[in-house]
Amino acid sequence: MALCPAPEARVRLVFFGAAGVGKSALIRRFLQDSFEARHRRTVEELHLLELELELGAGSGLRLRLEILDTSGSYSFPAMRRLCIGRADAFALVYSLQEPDSFAEVQRLRDEILEAKRGAVPIVVVGNKSDLAPGEPDPRIAAARRDWGCTCLEASAKQGRNVVGLFQELLSQVNLPGRLSPALQRRRPQTCSKEPPRRSAKSHGCAVC
Repeated sequence: MALCPAPEARVRLVFFGAAGVGKSALIRRFLQDSFEARHRRTVEELHLLELELELGAGSGLRLRLEILDTSGSYSFPAMRRLCIGRADAFALVYSLQEPDSFAEVQRLRDEILEAKRGAVPIVVVGNKSDLAPGEPDPRIAAARRDWGCTCLEASAKQGRNVVGLFQELLSQVNLPGRLSPALQRRRPQTCSKEPPRRSAKSHGCAVC
């Protein structure tokens, strides 16, 4: 008797924030456990990860996890609205070293809430905590209090809170099971809209 394939689900996580705040670095740390100090401007990249959720009683659910790394300078509002409409959860990233970058998080949050309406899974991330030792950023506490969303400080360079960020995003989309540990490190695919400077593992695609 042929076995029925496991049911499938798709989840898309979108990373928004000003240019240079470390969106790509956070994603790279999560997917490859590495850090590149040199800043490289991101046009737009979609990382694809095939995972498996354990549902119990020997059953499972195949999960297609899509992580969209957006440009910090969106020139086309219509494209940004399209990305918002297709997302399941959002990481709004700012730099603890750049106060002005938090204003972009505020603006993006307002745009997301206007477009999606109702409860939206959002995690606010203050990145580069390795450069800002000491007391927690008061903006984190204020956002947690005023917006009622999860807020955390992270460091892509040191790996601090990076896994916790993705765990929080996935928990907010109410997945029905838990990730199979054996598949958590499966190598991702990357779809890039950047000019041809891709490795053999990458291929072009429309990401929004």
